[in-house]
Amino acid sequence: MQHKTTWLKIVGLIIILFTTRFASANAIIPIPTQPQQAIITPGPPSIDAKSYILIDANSGKVLAEKNADTHLAPASLTKLMSLYVISSALKNGSIHSDDKVRISTKAWKTGGSRMFIKAGDEVPVQDLMQGIIVASGNDATVAMAEYVAGTEEAFTSIMNAQAKNLGMNDSHFLDSTGLPNPNHYSTARDLATLARSLTQTYPEDYKLFSEKSFTYNHIHQSNRNRLLWHYPYADGLKTGHTEDAGYCLVASAIKDGMRLISVIMGAPSDQVRTEDSIRLLTYGYRFFETHKLYNASTELMRTRVWKAVNKETALGLNRDFYITLPSGQFKNIQTNIKLNQPIKAPIIKGQTYGTLNILLNGEVLSSQPLIALDNNAKGSMLRGVTDALSYSYTRLFSPSTEKANNG
Repeated sequence: MQHKTTWLKIVGLIIILFTTRFASANAIIPIPTQPQQAIITPGPPSIDAKSYILIDANSGKVLAEKNADTHLAPASLTKLMSLYVISSALKNGSIHSDDKVRISTKAWKTGGSRMFIKAGDEVPVQDLMQGIIVASGNDATVAMAEYVAGTEEAFTSIMNAQAKNLGMNDSHFLDSTGLPNPNHYSTARDLATLARSLTQTYPEDYKLFSEKSFTYNHIHQSNRNRLLWHYPYADGLKTGHTEDAGYCLVASAIKDGMRLISVIMGAPSDQVRTEDSIRLLTYGYRFFETHKLYNASTELMRTRVWKAVNKETALGLNRDFYITLPSGQFKNIQTNIKLNQPIKAPIIKGQTYGTLNILLNGEVLSSQPLIALDNNAKGSMLRGVTDALSYSYTRLFSPSTEKANNG
C-alpha cells in the first residue's frame, strides 16, 4: 500500500510539472500601510431629530444612525428623486439642458416654494433645474415632471420605479415635490442611498447643488442649505420643510477626497438641522478614514482553471473598492481570499469566482466578489484528461486554497 501511494505521488507530480502551473489561490494582495496611532472612537453626537444617518459615499459604510428605516414625510427632499430622474433623462439624451420648456397652468399654480415662473413662459431646462435646487421651486419641479414624462402622474411612476432600482425599498412617492400626504414617505437610509447615487452617477449635474443663489426674472433667491455658508467642506444637497415633516436636510461634504453624506429628518428648526448636520459631518471626519484599496478591472490574482484553453484566469473586482474604518486602524487590516472550488471552464468574463474579504481584528469589515476579467473557453480533450488526473492528485495531496494574509 505504501509503494502504491508513493507511485501515485510520483505520477501526480510528473503530471503537474509537465501539464500545469498551479496558480495559488492564496496570492497575497498587498495593501500599503503606514504607521498610525489608534484613536478612540466615541459614540455619535446627540442629534435632535426624528431620524438621521451618516454614511461614507465611496464605501457606503454607515457611521452613525437613529431610526434610519422609519417612514417619514420627506417634504422637499422628494425633489432629489425628481432631479435624479431628470438627470437620467439628460444623460440618455431624451431631453437637453438648453431645451425650452413651456410652462403649464398647473405648474404655474403649484403652491409652496416657487421659482416664480409664469404660465406660457418658455424656460430652459438648465434654469428650471437651478430653480428646483436653489429655490426649491415646486412650480419648476412640476414643469420638469411634465416635460420629461408628459404628466406629473407618469413622472411619479418613474420616480417610484427608479427608487426600486436603487434599492430604496422604504420609499413611496405620490408627487414630484413632496407636498404632505400620509402615503408619500421615505427614510433617512433611502435618502442617503439616493444622495450617494446622485454624487456618483451625475457629477456634472451635482455641481448645481453648491450654488448659493439663483436669480430668475429679476427675483433673487438664496439656497436654503445653510451649510454652504457655515461648513467649508459642504457642496450640497437639499433642504425640506413642512409642518408634518419638520426641518430636514440631506447634506454632502468632501474633505481630502473623503465624501460624507448626512441625512437629518424631523429637526425642530432650520438652525438645529444645520448645526446637527455639522456635528455629524465633523464626527465622521474626525473619527473615521476612508481608503481606496483597489481599482475596478485590475488584476488582483491569477487562479488555476481546470479543463480550459488557458491554465490560469485573472480575477479582479467589478468596481473600485473602498473601505471606511476607525482612524488609526488601517495598519491592522488583513485580506482573506476564498475561491469557488473547483473552478472549471468555461470561464465567463464578469462572473463571480470567489470573494475578497477585508478583515479588521479578525472580523469581516467589507467583502467584494472576485470576478473573471476575461473569458476562458473549454480546452481540448487531451487538456480535459490531463487536468482531470492533475485535479485528482491536487485534491489528494494539496492543502486548502483559503488563507488570510496580512495587509
